[in-house]
Amino acid sequence: MNAACGGNGQQSVPDIPLSADQILLYLGEVAQALPPAGPRHQIVVVGGSLLALYGLRQSTLDVDTVQRMEQELRDAVEQVARVHGLATAWLNDSSASFRPQTFVEQDCDILLDQGRLLVLGAPLRQVFVMKLFASRVRSRDYDDMVALWPRCLFDSAEQAVELYREAYPHEVEDPYLVEYVRGLAD
Repeated sequence: MNAACGGNGQQSVPDIPLSADQILLYLGEVAQALPPAGPRHQIVVVGGSLLALYGLRQSTLDVDTVQRMEQELRDAVEQVARVHGLATAWLNDSSASFRPQTFVEQDCDILLDQGRLLVLGAPLRQVFVMKLFASRVRSRDYDDMVALWPRCLFDSAEQAVELYREAYPHEVEDPYLVEYVRGLAD
């Protein structure tokens, strides 16, 4: 096993890049790991994992969802992690707090519908504004936004920024945001 023992006694596993095929395989295994009876679980994939699934990126280190995960689903995710030597949070809901106010679940694509697990892909425009929000503090989202831009079919940088402002209305106004988006669109 490629795990090392962390300072708190828990095993930590190095991040392993996940390809689109691996993401779908592991999500299918999560569906199989869920008990046969009980409520249906749903996740909405966003971020680099969604870009990988759409062929806009080679791989990702984790699969982010904007849907909060119940403990039963977390247990299934950890079971798959143990089998494949993945980090226990390879599928996580840490992006849930960044869910845009403009997010509409009915606009999502179905990526996997298996057993008690439904996996949706967020609309690319929503992923773009989430990345724009995150890029205010992380530079690694820039390349993802460049890759997303042609698929989002925005009419202009101004339209993208307007969606961003609707999605995150409590954010401080940035007078240079339109120029920033123009730069990545070019």
